Amino acid sequence: MIKHKQQQIYPSDESGFTIIESLVAIVIVAILMAAIAPAIVISTATRVQSRRVELATQATKAFIDGIRTGAITAPSTIIARDPVNATTTRNVSNSTQAAAYLISSTEMPVPQASDTNLYCFKVTEGTITTTSTTGCRDKPFEQFYIQAAQVKVTGSSVNDGYRLAIRVYRTDIDFSKTITANTGNSNNDKKTQKTFTGGLGDRQAPLIEMTTDIGNSNTTFQALCRRLGTATNQACQ
Repeated sequence: MIKHKQQQIYPSDESGFTIIESLVAIVIVAILMAAIAPAIVISTATRVQSRRVELATQATKAFIDGIRTGAITAPSTIIARDPVNATTTRNVSNSTQAAAYLISSTEMPVPQASDTNLYCFKVTEGTITTTSTTGCRDKPFEQFYIQAAQVKVTGSSVNDGYRLAIRVYRTDIDFSKTITANTGNSNNDKKTQKTFTGGLGDRQAPLIEMTTDIGNSNTTFQALCRRLGTATNQACQ
């Protein structure tokens, strides 16, 4: 008679996770993802906004270079300053008379839906052309609206030069809603967008606001002095 040994079955060391253990692991991973998700969103939004401001800065530099070399037509909007008659008036001829010396863009009105003298900067092409408020909107991240104006002293000549005021807006701006800009009324009215943001950024506010002086070889120091302004009861020598 042949006797067979009874085979003993031992529990396997390679058994898998139970359903409960898997669910617990999923819950832990979900909690961790929920905790770090806001940081990821903020980091991504900040990176996008920082890149947008960088491109807007490049657009501003290219615009200034184009104005100085004559490759871009000077803005038709003129802000004339009359330091003698301290009044502020506006008329239909696209000209503004400011009440005080101006070395910023605060007297330049915000762009309107009816504007036809904005500039369109295309990042991929590196071109700047005049356009309307609807002529530069197919690629919001790669294009910008540039608003500009000449700031002059009343009665100045062509050779006196002017102060170039510039604002750069995103092309996904909604002209049917309130558009913001620096007003110069207080130290807390800065409206330009920051390089960091927790969301999509404020498309109604300018990315860049600045001014620069535009002159030529015949522009005198006295003309520059009158344009930038002097202290009270002082005259340009």
